[in-house]
Amino acid sequence: MDVESLVGRLAAVANPLRLRILATLAEESTHVSELARRTGMSRALLYLHLRRLEEFGYVTGHLELSPDGKALKYFEAVPFALTVDLPTVRAAVAASPPVTPEEGS
Repeated sequence: MDVESLVGRLAAVANPLRLRILATLAEESTHVSELARRTGMSRALLYLHLRRLEEFGYVTGHLELSPDGKALKYFEAVPFALTVDLPTVRAAVAASPPVTPEEGS
């Protein structure tokens, strides 16, 4: 994992609403409308956060047909462990291209 990946993974969970989503999905796979109700978010805001969590592998989504034939988007949490310690930081920096003077300022 390079620095950009580490920063992205950290940023993806460094949000109270995203943590609430993860906590809710840790209980069970849930369709978007129900997840919006449980978290108190609009579906539009929820989708914004779900996209970010999905981008970094914290959740996964899939379509299921309801008994009445409606397509429902379900999301579930993906088990993960995120370790931020000095060896992880050193490895991320070592896997990244050097910072140019313009980028470092």
